[in-house]
Amino acid sequence: MNFLEERITKDGIVKEGNVLKVDSFLNHQMDIQLFDEIGEEFKRRFANEHINKILTIEASGIGIACMVARHFDVPVVFAKKSKSINIEGEMYVAEVESFTHKCKNQVIVSKKFLSPDDHVLIIDDFLANGCALQGLISIVNEAGATVEGIGIVIEKGFQSGGRIIRNLGYHLESLAIVDSMDAATGTITFRHE
Repeated sequence: MNFLEERITKDGIVKEGNVLKVDSFLNHQMDIQLFDEIGEEFKRRFANEHINKILTIEASGIGIACMVARHFDVPVVFAKKSKSINIEGEMYVAEVESFTHKCKNQVIVSKKFLSPDDHVLIIDDFLANGCALQGLISIVNEAGATVEGIGIVIEKGFQSGGRIIRNLGYHLESLAIVDSMDAATGTITFRHE
């Protein structure tokens, strides 16, 4: 069992509807030492890729992406879920559906922050159905940039997202893949390949 699986087993809470709550350390309260380990592990897994930019989506991916970027020594760009008055100029836009929030959002990235010269590592906290990732991939493609890899902290292996993204030919690395969860017993089964 790796460091992340141990933490999920210790502090994760399984809820009805295939919901895994990890808000005590990952996406509400953030354990920065754990995030640093996550960043180090993604740097190890993508060490052979030429990455000059990290891309994520607001909000819970930002903290993780920042720690990953520290290990790569590159900037982070995050897709915003709403247009604000301080975003100016042309934008890349994609529609994404959130498994957790059960809603669709348009996400936007200013064109000045992604270009054909960029080699992007996409980072996110969860992968369920893959809708958010497909939106981020479409933004990278629209920019003419290259997706060098995708790093996911927790993948729900019993949902279709991971299979879809891998079938599209992307280098996808998930630090923990949950094969099954039981809300009644609180048990979590991880995939070990």
